[in-house]
Amino acid sequence: MDPVPAAVPPRFALSPEATLATLGFVLGGVVLGTCSGLVPGLHANNVALLLAAVAADVPGPPRLVGAAVLAAGVVHTFLDVVPALALGVPDPSMAATALPGHRLVLEGRGREAVRLSALGSGLAVLLAVPLALPITRGMVAVYPTLRAHLPLALGLVAVLLVVTERGGFAMVGAVAAFSLAALLGWATLDLDPSAPLSVGGMLAPLFAGLFGAPVLVESVGGGGVPPQDDATVTLPGSSIAGLGFVGTLSGAIVGYVPGVSSAVAATVSLLTTPGRHGARGFLVTTSGVNTSNTIFALFALVALGSPRTGVLVAFERSGAPIDLAFLLPAVGLAAIAGFCLVLLVGDRYLDLVGNVDNTRLAAGVLCLLAGVSLLFAGVVGVLVFLVASLVGLVPARFGARRVHLMGVLYPLILWP
Repeated sequence: MDPVPAAVPPRFALSPEATLATLGFVLGGVVLGTCSGLVPGLHANNVALLLAAVAADVPGPPRLVGAAVLAAGVVHTFLDVVPALALGVPDPSMAATALPGHRLVLEGRGREAVRLSALGSGLAVLLAVPLALPITRGMVAVYPTLRAHLPLALGLVAVLLVVTERGGFAMVGAVAAFSLAALLGWATLDLDPSAPLSVGGMLAPLFAGLFGAPVLVESVGGGGVPPQDDATVTLPGSSIAGLGFVGTLSGAIVGYVPGVSSAVAATVSLLTTPGRHGARGFLVTTSGVNTSNTIFALFALVALGSPRTGVLVAFERSGAPIDLAFLLPAVGLAAIAGFCLVLLVGDRYLDLVGNVDNTRLAAGVLCLLAGVSLLFAGVVGVLVFLVASLVGLVPARFGARRVHLMGVLYPLILWP
């Protein structure tokens, strides 16, 4: 009887050429996500749609192009907090936290704010990957019921945000801001104006006007960004972990439910954030929403077969195969790069803004936002930007929270 052959241990082949090519494409995505994240008011979906238009023509294997697209999306979610903190001009997904974060900067705690946001995004990556499979199973099961009742659920959220305002005058302002923003969204979101960039859209001028321009207008004549204190994080580690968990779960909603953006999920998450954490809690939570969305949307593409974000639309158009064993490490590398970059760039960005005359800076950024609106939506976009800027001034006049301006997205939810 022949002896039983000894078991042969598995062997893993590592190709230096393939590894270097993968790292090169991921690095390219990191650079692109850094540049897009640092442009004030630039919506990640606008960048993603640009990528979608050219992804199929980028030289290289589709799987590497897809990894670069995902890397750009992940890094953007880390870096987009920087202009929101320094200038008060958010990417739409950071709009809910822009004012609280900007307040920390004005108090000299901008370096801490940068680190809190990095922790929120970093925790979201660490938590989203292991939670993705069980949450995917659960969301697939409840998705039909949730989708059928989504307008009612989010309508209740809007009402709850209004009634939690401090005082009747602020409540009136909240209703006015929500109504005007919803009317503006209803009138403009379906527009398809001619523009220099063929993949434009109305989100860029809408959010630049609603959330960016009012802060800049109000800052004219002010002292600008004051000197910043040390970077010590004052929130306890347990609180940061809990807030990161809330942000991660809220980001799952964005990844699986159509018509719900990071901005809406961030608004919902504010209701579960303990008030004692204030602006710091908002930063950690909404940063977690913003970043975890990219990961959950990837799993939603696998489970539900349709992309839920602009980044995933670009990924799908690249023709890349959905290979989670290959893509998740690329996402992890991008997250590490994003975490390091936001710490490296954030402090310098604050210092740079603090050394510029505030009135000239505000005027320059307002012109930049108008230029972005022109690129993505043409002359119509500039007009929408101006109207949105007027609407964006309403909450502050009543002492209400700017979060009610998220009503601009409700037409997408009611009539997807």
